[in-house]
Amino acid sequence: MKILPILLLFISLNTLAQSYSGHIAKHRDNYKQDFITESNSPLKESDLQHLHFYEADSMYKVMAKVDILKNEKIFKMPTYDGTSKEFYRFAKVSFNLNGTPITLTLYKNIALAANPAYRYLLFLPFTDQTNQKETYGGGRYIDLSEKEIKNHQIEIDFNKAYNPYCAYSDGYRCPVPPEENDLPVEIKAGEKQYTGDKKHKN
Repeated sequence: MKILPILLLFISLNTLAQSYSGHIAKHRDNYKQDFITESNSPLKESDLQHLHFYEADSMYKVMAKVDILKNEKIFKMPTYDGTSKEFYRFAKVSFNLNGTPITLTLYKNIALAANPAYRYLLFLPFTDQTNQKETYGGGRYIDLSEKEIKNHQIEIDFNKAYNPYCAYSDGYRCPVPPEENDLPVEIKAGEKQYTGDKKHKN
């Protein structure tokens, strides 16, 4: 039995896992820092101790097939404050997660698309079976970019799923994830429930 190749493979896989964990840790550090520097943030530095995340798990990083949608009409996506924001369906993405076939819709925000800084931004809101148990009941978001689509595929990393501002405070216009993006599985990746007191925006 050739032990050395197996040992080298184990070491290689372990190194990759550590490298990926480090990548997600850096992503989360930047995410927390944004709360401190963003003028419209609902959280202060002292609140960051109440942010919690699942451990990084590369199983929740998937390559999805992208089907760009054509001639989609603008629609109003409801927000949790009772208003709405204008979006259109940009693409359908499909992949397998733990043997379960999943299809989700990517959206474009009309107002943000008019801003050169957010021209390529894609919005992926979703709900799953962890909501109201381990994660925020209103669902979570993932930000993607059109530029990340290569050969009709895009990487979706649920370890980067984050809570809308409405998870921390009232007074924000957070889109409600459409029913078509309600997943029949648990997504044990990304941000968990906020454990601090919910704030009230002035």
